[in-house]
Amino acid sequence: MADNATLAEKVFTELTTAIVRGELKPGDRLSEQQLVERYGGSRAPMREAIQKLEARHLVVRIPHAGARVVSLSLAELRDIYEIRVELESMACRLAAQRMPDDEIAELQALLKQHEQNIQEEQGLAYYQKAGDLDFHYRIVKGSCNARLHQMLCGELYHLVRMYRYQTSTSNKRPQQALIEHQRIVEAISARDAELAELLMRRHIQTSLINLEHRLEQEGQA
Repeated sequence: MADNATLAEKVFTELTTAIVRGELKPGDRLSEQQLVERYGGSRAPMREAIQKLEARHLVVRIPHAGARVVSLSLAELRDIYEIRVELESMACRLAAQRMPDDEIAELQALLKQHEQNIQEEQGLAYYQKAGDLDFHYRIVKGSCNARLHQMLCGELYHLVRMYRYQTSTSNKRPQQALIEHQRIVEAISARDAELAELLMRRHIQTSLINLEHRLEQEGQA
């Protein structure tokens, strides 16, 4: 049982990364048998991994079609981003007021690591791992508001990461997004709550515009 649990977690982690990075695309089918052939083991851990992906809203089960990577309409994405822009802007304002100095220093160090990662990707992508390695997660955490953290880093967190990464692969967007992140941290460090909130609002709105353009180009809008 322990081996099955370990394998299920490994498969879940690798599939999450593949979905967020776009290696598995919206609408792609996940077959338990194909996963068994790739990872070994039995169907049970593969089924568990897919169920965990469902719980994170990265996979949906479609009648007669099986489990597939989630694919949102532009209208659904706009709904999410409307909520996100308001709540994350609020989180950024609170972070400027409440985030401890040592956490701000850690956030600055994180952006230096992100800058190096972008260079390694040759400026073509801005991929952030989940949790404390994610700029937006750290901002929400720094708001010191448990309810806000639950709302933004709960059920929709990985779904937002998936579409956020899509916007980061647009032309010159990785470098521009990093600059926007750096300016937000500068405002937080200066304890300028009003500016921090404004910069986060603009940052997320720009992400939505880039996402709309990308989906239009791909014929998904």
